Amino acid sequence: MNTIEYRLPQERRRVTEFPGPRSAALAERRKAVVGAGVASTLPVYVADADGGVIVDVDGNSLIDLGAGIAVTSVGASNPTVVDAVREQVGHFTHTCFMIAPYEGYIEVAEKLAELTPGDHDKRSVLFNSGAEAVENAVKIARHATGRDAVVVFDHAYHGRTNLTMALTAKSMPYKSGFGPFAPEVYRVPMSYPFREGLNVDGSEISGAQAAARAISVIEKQIGADNVAALLIEPIQGEGGFIVPADGFLPALSAWARAHGVVFIADEVQTGFTRTGAWFASEHEGIVPDLITMAKGIAGGLPLAAVTGRAELIDAVHPGGLGGTYGGNPVACAAALASMEQMETLDLNGRARAIEDTVTSRLTALADEIDIIGEVRGRGAMLAVEFVLPGGGRAPDAEATKSIAALALQDGVVILTCGTYGNVIRLLPPLVISDALLDEALTVLENSIRIVAEEN
Repeated sequence: MNTIEYRLPQERRRVTEFPGPRSAALAERRKAVVGAGVASTLPVYVADADGGVIVDVDGNSLIDLGAGIAVTSVGASNPTVVDAVREQVGHFTHTCFMIAPYEGYIEVAEKLAELTPGDHDKRSVLFNSGAEAVENAVKIARHATGRDAVVVFDHAYHGRTNLTMALTAKSMPYKSGFGPFAPEVYRVPMSYPFREGLNVDGSEISGAQAAARAISVIEKQIGADNVAALLIEPIQGEGGFIVPADGFLPALSAWARAHGVVFIADEVQTGFTRTGAWFASEHEGIVPDLITMAKGIAGGLPLAAVTGRAELIDAVHPGGLGGTYGGNPVACAAALASMEQMETLDLNGRARAIEDTVTSRLTALADEIDIIGEVRGRGAMLAVEFVLPGGGRAPDAEATKSIAALALQDGVVILTCGTYGNVIRLLPPLVISDALLDEALTVLENSIRIVAEEN
């Protein structure tokens, strides 16, 4: 990573218990006015954030390994982004691109056409959130193909709106009690190497075999001619940071192309240098028909996009796509500055360096700790899956929860995920310093050892 200057001291500092008195007071105020259905991972409230640290209202400085769920890749107060936002706010905050358009929207679309995989003619439409981008990608696919069915995968997460809840696999907390859901959504098996069975000869199931299994289900239960879109995260996020076996994605992409099915890559969490490439699809040479994006695109401001083949997106009639805030000018300014920083700071290279550091340390730890089932991921999208002791693969959600809680008490923010609740996910800001990352990993390793000894 090229040199970056931090505004806040990049240090782990604890001055009160968690939560401190000011955070505790805010928690009481929250109870009176914020819906109980909105949950927060941390018991503390944020006053400032920069680089790899979050500072709470009581003055505690925590190391951030969550980045707002892969959002603040360039930092939560990157000076280039801050300057771009200030400049835009000084001119206008909103006009609605559908009413009075502006250059920033066009510039973002031009940049997305440049960065996304493939050299075909592309178009983009901007939205506010990942779920909104996914919904609109499905709309585009259905309109362009004249078909209804959408194929998704086990362990998938695509959002919390009505359609995206149907697309999401996990019931609790995302879907339970919120039905009925949108129809014509079909779920097929995912390639999950750590939890796959074996072939009769004892060999591992390959990506091509896992794809053939999924395709068989599609063709038997839906019929290829009825499928509008195949929607998949190149690396599954909330489902457990599942990296499919090599060959799985290319086989699915080839099948979709052969049958006129729109291949949609949900890159909401994997996009924008998070995995050591601009988009995770690049790791296996996939060129999606449509890509959905959000999270890291705009340095923390709400922006999302669908970018894809011009003939698909342009098939939609004028007025069929859009929204009041989609492509807000302030968010567009932040996105352009964020993408510039990703290039200037070589955050693709930084993500790969983070991968080398984290995987080398945690893989070594896995050799001595039997509750670590697998260390996996790409770039700075990394995970540890925990299992019950004894050498099996039974998920251990309680150990995972305890490890995250211990790390937090020692000043490190760590997120959990996974269909079984047994995965710790590491999503540090890509601008985190080496020293801070090493310190956070030491805390994580100590927390894992303590829980392993208790088990």
